[in-house]
Amino acid sequence: MSVFLKILLTYLTLKDTATLPPQRVSSVDAYRGFVMFLMMAEVLRLSRVAEAYPDSAFWAFLDFHQSHVPWVGCSLHDLIQPSFSFLVGVALPYSMASRASKNQTVPMMWFHTIRRSLILILLGIFLRSMHSEQTNFTFEDTLTQIGLGYPILFALGFATEKIRRDALIWGVLAVILVGYAALFALYPLPGPDFDWSQTGTTADWEHNLTGFAAHWNKNTNAAWAFDRWFLNLFPREKPFEFNGGGYSTLSFIPTLGTMILGLIAGKWLKSAPSSEWLLKRFAMTAGILFALALILHFTGLNPIVKRIWTPAWTLFSGGCAFLLLSAFYFVVDVKDRKSSFFWLIVIGTNSIAAYLIADGFGSFIRQSFKIHLGQRYDAVFGDGYASLVSGALILLVMWLILRWMYKKKIFIKI
Repeated sequence: MSVFLKILLTYLTLKDTATLPPQRVSSVDAYRGFVMFLMMAEVLRLSRVAEAYPDSAFWAFLDFHQSHVPWVGCSLHDLIQPSFSFLVGVALPYSMASRASKNQTVPMMWFHTIRRSLILILLGIFLRSMHSEQTNFTFEDTLTQIGLGYPILFALGFATEKIRRDALIWGVLAVILVGYAALFALYPLPGPDFDWSQTGTTADWEHNLTGFAAHWNKNTNAAWAFDRWFLNLFPREKPFEFNGGGYSTLSFIPTLGTMILGLIAGKWLKSAPSSEWLLKRFAMTAGILFALALILHFTGLNPIVKRIWTPAWTLFSGGCAFLLLSAFYFVVDVKDRKSSFFWLIVIGTNSIAAYLIADGFGSFIRQSFKIHLGQRYDAVFGDGYASLVSGALILLVMWLILRWMYKKKIFIKI
């Protein structure tokens, strides 16, 4: 892994460690904490438990929702990235108001925005390079995707703060989704002489779509073609041919759409005249987004596929995000149950730290337990539950680290 990226990561993240900002919304922190907990909970490795007990519908259900669907559809795990992206948009109006209250100039705000964008992009590349012999220049990591679209999100947030019109935001969202759909629709489908070996899939893959929807099949689409050009501009161990999961760089464009939906939610949340008004608007918006997504999906115009972030997925996951934010807002803020969700708020107020811990320290903690507690310490309830025991202990350690940081008022800002 590049030494440069290691130094850059240390400098850019620790340089900004600071006390918790004064203006926060507990429900947003709880929702963000829930999302990061789902990511951290990957250490439970529920798929191993499901394999050990193949006749258990309970473990099969949990395994499904801790895994990404192969192509079309959605599991709970698939909602992690769109929720995280959505919450970036939700937080922006509060961040802008905080900076304005400190009399920051527009150039200073833009400097911070560009700097944050570059940190997120490089941090995503760093995390994808942790187990590589050299820097792995890939741009589908959640942080990188957010970083690529963040300056546009800020520009839109800044413009709408001046004119105070939601129409502009909705118009930009429509242009992004329609334009992205057109890009895929205009890219030619594989012909009879197409070389499927360059895609990592086959012509008879069970999840391939047919008809017009085939324009959004795995590694035969416009975004895949772009990456076969773009990613090979960077130094690599071998030429890039395809991403095994079907993920792509250009997904940052519709991901920006998800962040825009979050920006809309954040503006409403910040200026809502009442909780009843806000909850009704959130519910109505979620219903419209769900309806549009399902119409696009079942008419075959645009399938709901998270891996390439189709416009239908942007709408569907956006509807889910509005509903989840509504639920947390109602319970945590309206019903004032903050104490019950403190364990999530601890995670959500330090989400970048949680992201880094979840992505880079799980295996280290697991190996440390094996060294100090014995190689079979996790088999106390049998081999079938070993990953559950070790995972629960790792989760506890992760949370205690975040709790300590919360108590000491150490928060990694970008």
